[in-house]
Amino acid sequence: MEVLKEKFGQIGSQPVHSFTFKNDHGMEVTAINYGCIITKMNVPDRDGQLENIVLGHDTLDEYLKDPYFLGAVVGRVAGRLKGSSFELDGRNFTLAQNDNSNHLHGGLKGFDKVVWDAKILDGGVLFSYLSRDGEEGHPGNLYIEVTYRLNNDNELSIQYRAQTDQKTLLTVTNHAYFNLSGNLKRDVLDHSLYLKSSRFLELDEEFLPTGSMLDVEGTPFDFTKGGTIKRGAESDHPQNVLVGRGYDHPFLLDANHDHEIVLKDSDSGRTLTVETDEPAVVVYSGNSLKAEGDFRGVPSRKHLGICLETQNYPDSIHHPHFPSMILEKGEMYSSITRYKFGLE
Repeated sequence: MEVLKEKFGQIGSQPVHSFTFKNDHGMEVTAINYGCIITKMNVPDRDGQLENIVLGHDTLDEYLKDPYFLGAVVGRVAGRLKGSSFELDGRNFTLAQNDNSNHLHGGLKGFDKVVWDAKILDGGVLFSYLSRDGEEGHPGNLYIEVTYRLNNDNELSIQYRAQTDQKTLLTVTNHAYFNLSGNLKRDVLDHSLYLKSSRFLELDEEFLPTGSMLDVEGTPFDFTKGGTIKRGAESDHPQNVLVGRGYDHPFLLDANHDHEIVLKDSDSGRTLTVETDEPAVVVYSGNSLKAEGDFRGVPSRKHLGICLETQNYPDSIHHPHFPSMILEKGEMYSSITRYKFGLE
């Protein structure tokens, strides 16, 4: 499977390239080495029509101004860290603040805002980056690789591998906004979502986990038998109202690599099945997308895309009963998430 490399732009002396890989069925993925951003994914509908199913832009300048982490790999720590600080082995670390007093998705210049090295593979690309000790306040020199591969089963895999020379925190994810209608013809409110998740994390007024794990049963957070995104947008449940009418919540996965996340659009027939190693997925229904600017000519608006951010529990360093996001010196961090597109 060939990969097409093209100049996408320049940041100072650093060139930014796009990498496009296409399988035998016409499915096509384009990513750039700025932020490992997935800029476009062309996927067939039930009539064979290939259309883009992610929010994105055509120019680097637009991505440099983007406030939404469109399609990017975010880290070192995905999600929010309370108070932009944490303690490891008696040492306090103060991080960059970029979400009120909190640290969000890696800070002011996280993984989404740097130029990565890139190596073309068969059917994909390997991005790599050395995050220096002290970057955005984080300890340790951290070397990370992110590999995107597309196969002939219309499946995109994203594999993350990293090592550090000091104990540090790490949980990364991809922040693509999906819209299976194709070329953003509709918003995602009528998309249906199925999750193998019986609990979700309660959020406080700053969208940080309180530490409580709530049962989904009998709430708009119950997707165990499927349901539309509209349920959350129209709900008066305090947690839906809190995040701007919709979802921005970590769902705790009851299974891994077992069709645990399925998104569908009945009009186009497109389906997306997400399988992961990670213990949680943050479902974000685009509640904060503003009616300003556009995505390839389609005006931006609330609920135009949905993110399925597979990751560790957010802010777990401040909650001892959550799974640990600590990466030890010399330990190999490894995680894979697969996105398989189908039809029904």
